[in-house]
Amino acid sequence: MNPYTVDFRSDTVTKPSKEMLDAMFSASVGDDVYGEDPTVNELQDYAAQLFGKEAALFCASGTQTNQIAINIHVKPGGEVICHEESHVYKYEGGGIAKNSGASVRLLQGNRGRLTAAEIEKWIMPDDVHFPVTQLISLEDTANRGGGAVYDFGDIEAIAQLARSKNIPLHLDGARIFNALEVNGVEIKKYASQFNSISICLSKGLGAPVGSLLVGNKDFIHQAKRVRKVMGGGMRQAGFLAAAGLYALKNNVSRLAEDHERAKQLESAFLACSWIESSLPVETNILVVILKEETKRDSYIQKLGELGVKVSAFGPGMIRLVTHLDISPEDVRFTIEQLKKV
Repeated sequence: MNPYTVDFRSDTVTKPSKEMLDAMFSASVGDDVYGEDPTVNELQDYAAQLFGKEAALFCASGTQTNQIAINIHVKPGGEVICHEESHVYKYEGGGIAKNSGASVRLLQGNRGRLTAAEIEKWIMPDDVHFPVTQLISLEDTANRGGGAVYDFGDIEAIAQLARSKNIPLHLDGARIFNALEVNGVEIKKYASQFNSISICLSKGLGAPVGSLLVGNKDFIHQAKRVRKVMGGGMRQAGFLAAAGLYALKNNVSRLAEDHERAKQLESAFLACSWIESSLPVETNILVVILKEETKRDSYIQKLGELGVKVSAFGPGMIRLVTHLDISPEDVRFTIEQLKKV
């Protein structure tokens, strides 16, 4: 095993910087279940203002914020429209069924993205044989699409359709700031299209834990109750909220660096004889497709031995994710190691 190791498995593997740790250790805290943690309140107020929403709620994870939102928007027996590769369906432990008693309408779409035309075809008519369509959920960027970014015009069209049908629209925005870096849309204009948004602080922004849920005051009031039922009430959570506040104020503008490093890695991988192609890099996720599907695990093992940690992403596919702990030197090291595979 190479003593020098670069970890591309996910942007969740980052460690807090000294500055972030200083903010955490100096945070003022209280009991957040009583609403008395000043740092949590500051984070929630800051996020709500940033996104142009009335309120926000600090939670333990993106899965929790997504599942809280779904639980509020739907009733048992209802149906959620989402992409077949979406995180809310594929990677949240069957939470839509378990937590909310709802079914899902899984749609196909280019690299994890849906269109208004496709969604409209699957909004159920008022017929006792069918579940009632109660929520549309999008994911931007789309993880399974290799960090693909929605065209804002497509989001506007979906939002208009949702409003016309009186169906709420939720966004799994785990990597929303990566999307905003690419599409250049003003954040409040973007957020105005959604009834609720889940925002992860522990991915590209580098906080050790936590996600935010934003929406109107009534929605967040309900969300507090659901969070409590799900065991998500936290006490002196300000130490964690301070990290999220630091991340929002300091780590958003640098995301373009992660995107550039992912593109550099894409070029290097495509030059390898054992790589067939890649999903075009738009943000900080690189998915490469092998020429020999059955050798995926062997390549992952070999890269690991060379000091490059990557993850499997399906048959014949390997994923790399750049993040704030990946330096230009790490990229150069990785490119050198590829020559040895």
